[in-house]
Amino acid sequence: MFSEIAFPVFEQSIRDYHAFDNVDQPINNPYSKNTIEHLLYAKNWIDTVQWHLEDIIRNPEIDPVAALALKRRIDASNQERTDMVEYIDSYFLQKYATVQVKPEAKINSESPAWALDRLSILALKIYHMHEEATRNDASEAHRQKCTDKLNVLLEQKKDLFTAIDDLIADIENGDKYMKVYKQMKMYNDEELNPVLYQNKK
Repeated sequence: MFSEIAFPVFEQSIRDYHAFDNVDQPINNPYSKNTIEHLLYAKNWIDTVQWHLEDIIRNPEIDPVAALALKRRIDASNQERTDMVEYIDSYFLQKYATVQVKPEAKINSESPAWALDRLSILALKIYHMHEEATRNDASEAHRQKCTDKLNVLLEQKKDLFTAIDDLIADIENGDKYMKVYKQMKMYNDEELNPVLYQNKK
């Protein structure tokens, strides 16, 4: 099942990041460039770095100038994340390009790669909730509360595995078909964001 391939790659990326725990640590992708694992690892690395950027920017003592620079970096990371999702969907489009789609086939509300995006974020939630559930300097009440939340996340993981694998099987069998729409984000585009293009005049 594809989810059983993807999730360990996400976990490896998260472990590799935390060996340094530094948002400026360059990625060292261990997978060959022509593999889906390479794309999955790169996708999760972006998510993991952005997770920690989001933590840093919430520091109430952060310098406003530094916060603005960080916000720009998070915006760029969001664009990178979207681009990577589209690369992963291109993999599935190519893989199933010759599938005979059944006349009664239906489209899904999200593509396989966007479902995998949710799984990547879920892997991060599980990692960090486990940290909190086993934190030695936290109260027993805190650890128990986080353990309860971790159990919910693990249940969600099981359900998301099923949903992703069912979706991919349906595409493979022609019961569903893929259609990928570029996200067309407007706020980063100097031609589409009024604040940006009016300042160019």
